[in-house]
Amino acid sequence: MPNRSTDPLFQLIKSLEKSEKRNFKLYATRNSSSEELISIQLFDALDKMDTYDEGVLLSKNDRIKKQQLSNLKAHLYKQILSSLRLINDNFIDISLHEQMDYARILYNKGLYHQSLKVLDKLKEQAKNNNQLTYLQQVLFFEKKIEALYITRSIQDRADDLSKESVEVNESLSLVSKFSNLSLQLYSWYIKNGHCRNEEESIALQDFFTRELGDKTPVGNSFYERLYLYQCYCWNAFIRQDFLQYYRYTQKWVNLFEEEPFMLPIETAHYIKGMHNLMGSHFDLANHKKLVETLALFDQFCKTDLVQNNVNNRIQCFVYSTISLVNKHFLEGSFTKGLALIPAIEEKLKEYEIYLDRHRVLVFYYKIACLYFGSGNYEKAIDYLNKIINWKVDLRNDLQCYSRLLHLIAHFELGNEEILDHLIKSVYRFMAKLQNLSVVEEEIFKFIRTSFHISVKNIKPELEKLLLKLTNHQNDRYETRAFIYLDIISWLESKIENIPVQEILKRKFAGKRKALVVEPPYNTHFAE
Repeated sequence: MPNRSTDPLFQLIKSLEKSEKRNFKLYATRNSSSEELISIQLFDALDKMDTYDEGVLLSKNDRIKKQQLSNLKAHLYKQILSSLRLINDNFIDISLHEQMDYARILYNKGLYHQSLKVLDKLKEQAKNNNQLTYLQQVLFFEKKIEALYITRSIQDRADDLSKESVEVNESLSLVSKFSNLSLQLYSWYIKNGHCRNEEESIALQDFFTRELGDKTPVGNSFYERLYLYQCYCWNAFIRQDFLQYYRYTQKWVNLFEEEPFMLPIETAHYIKGMHNLMGSHFDLANHKKLVETLALFDQFCKTDLVQNNVNNRIQCFVYSTISLVNKHFLEGSFTKGLALIPAIEEKLKEYEIYLDRHRVLVFYYKIACLYFGSGNYEKAIDYLNKIINWKVDLRNDLQCYSRLLHLIAHFELGNEEILDHLIKSVYRFMAKLQNLSVVEEEIFKFIRTSFHISVKNIKPELEKLLLKLTNHQNDRYETRAFIYLDIISWLESKIENIPVQEILKRKFAGKRKALVVEPPYNTHFAE
């Protein structure tokens, strides 16, 4: 599991590009006071460290005393942020904030008309870029100036400002409402995964409907629609309504095609939308669309908009890699997919201080599935152990299926001496979380009794289990087991005595030969 340093200054320094480090040195030495020089020494010392260790830092730098370290770190942190602020002036929010500062300075100098001119320009820029929060600040400031001083700006100024304020506040209210609900739904998924039964699905749908209201207003502004689509997206995804999930992820991405100037402003939302669109193609087993969308996403990831921004680069790595692994799952090319693992491991180490634990867990599970599908059960167990032994309260569903796949991997290896213990342990874990489905119960029953059945008689039992599980394939709440672990293909591989990836390759080839009919998706249907 990742060994993360929690020191904020160390993390900030490690996030800097070479050009940013060079700029900081120039910024810090502009006055060349003794305090500044010590700050540079501290900066260099931290920059050379692989992991933060205060003891090593003090022992190798005599000029830095322990009693002054806290103040030095706080001063250096502020210096770095100030130097970064000087070279990061190409973001719309930073530009708007700067103009707001100018307007306040002019106001404080008593130059009200000049302040209003700056605010008027700021307001126009905020409108053109959908920056409602800045627009609200501008209007508040304009009303303050008009109320306190006689500016003789324009006739009917009060009515115009009041009308604009009401419109902005109404839009902000919707944005806040939709973004709150979107965040709550996403948080529910991160903790619990998909709905486990009809009761949970109904409860989630009731919550969703109640929060939106009986008459859900259709958003008009970019952010209203963005967060509204996200709400529908997460709701459908959690309830495993993958067709609706696809529709709303497509609408999410289409927003940026309709308003392309928002792409540099909300790049992270676009990247997330593309991730979910690729995920929806995977969930619907639409290989053609997945390949097409992945190609478009890879092309986007090479643009300056991504390459010149650390956060965008990291997100593109995470989502393009996950989709590429998913493509191998659909194709059954597990062994070919193993070639991705060294690069994934390298990037996980490089981005260690940035990646959240949820993403790391997902990568470990994906890698374990690649090894399992290629028949390397020992390596699959190694990565599953990383998940099982990492005590985090995230993705209970992922924790459960990691243990189930871990159990099946040991079954494949014939580790009879620990299987009985593992069966009881995994069963208790899943039962405690109320995570046992009919499919999982049947799997446990089979594994529990399989070692008492001779090799000669095992095939009929496998066929019986396959028949039972196949009957549940179209049950929405039983498909979780098939999403996380293609147990059907595994059983077919055992019955035919061939590798599981050969089964999947055969299925994939059969789909490719079949007549491809595009699903009747309408990505621009009315709300």
